[in-house]
Amino acid sequence: MFLSGRGIGQLRRMSIKAALIDLSGTLHVEDEPTPNAVEALARLRDAGVTVKFVTNTTKDSKGTLHERLCRIGFELDRSEIYSSLSAAVAFVHNGKLNPYYLLSEDARQDFPPEDPNRCQDSVVVGLAPKAFNYEQMNKAFNVLLQNKEHKLVAIHQGKYYKRSDGLALGPGCFVKGLEYAAGCTAELIGKPNPYFFKGALDGLDPSSCVMIGDDANDDIGGAMAMGLQGILVKTGKYLPDVVLSPPPTALVENFADAVDWILKKNQA
Repeated sequence: MFLSGRGIGQLRRMSIKAALIDLSGTLHVEDEPTPNAVEALARLRDAGVTVKFVTNTTKDSKGTLHERLCRIGFELDRSEIYSSLSAAVAFVHNGKLNPYYLLSEDARQDFPPEDPNRCQDSVVVGLAPKAFNYEQMNKAFNVLLQNKEHKLVAIHQGKYYKRSDGLALGPGCFVKGLEYAAGCTAELIGKPNPYFFKGALDGLDPSSCVMIGDDANDDIGGAMAMGLQGILVKTGKYLPDVVLSPPPTALVENFADAVDWILKKNQA
């Protein structure tokens, strides 16, 4: 449920104790940090704000994400990363599923191995350009057709994401194609699903937390619906004609400006 105008006003006056920070498009674009992001993250930590890195990235394993961020200058612990892959791994484990995976080889490392002694009972879809071909999509389609109880698990269904050469197609259209063909509805794991944000918060009070991201709907809309404040940055996949209602708590140029906004707010 979205908060009322009065509720949002109260959030604007509260100090911020923790920040959920999107990765691709917000903290970095491929192997380049966004302007002054490395120094800004250090300032945020020095101010005593707890940080957690939350991402819908499904192409890279947690280990690969951690290695990349450290290599381009950020200081963080692997345990501070909470991805939609993390949430999907927990979903597969808790449901005792034996999926057919449409994932990149790297992302596949985070998941349990397939059990050859059991029938495949689900399909897990992430960003996997090499897997989005007719043969593998048809295999996924047939797994779903075998039993109406078989689950289609969408780690996320983003329309697009930001690369150094511009916007690129996300996994959303492939998820929708499987839904259409198999006559099913996907279980959505990543942002903006409440399932994702509850796992990311891990007991933190949403009213004292902020989400910083470049996606108005998945990052900011999803977080604000859970009671967090939301800072939308104009980097990455940000598009000015995407209007969010209610509007973000703040709209800033980049991650460094988002940190400035938090620090000024906490000093007020």
